[in-house]
Amino acid sequence: MGYLKYTQYVYVLFAVYFIYDGAVKLNENNDAYPLSFVIAGMAIFMFFFRRKFVKKFDDRNKKQ
Repeated sequence: MGYLKYTQYVYVLFAVYFIYDGAVKLNENNDAYPLSFVIAGMAIFMFFFRRKFVKKFDDRNKKQ
C-alpha cells in the first residue's frame, strides 16, 4: 500500500489547477468561477482527509 502515500498529492495538484482556473475565470468575468473554487476546496479537504487516513493506516500496521 505504498502508493497511497503518494496519491494524496494528486489532490494538491487538482487544488492548484482549480485555483488557477478560478482566478482566470474571475478575471474574465465568467460566472462559473465559484465552481472552480469549490472544487479546489474539496480537493484540499480530500488531501487532508487522505493524509489522516494514511497515517491511521500506518499506525495500525506498526502495532501489529
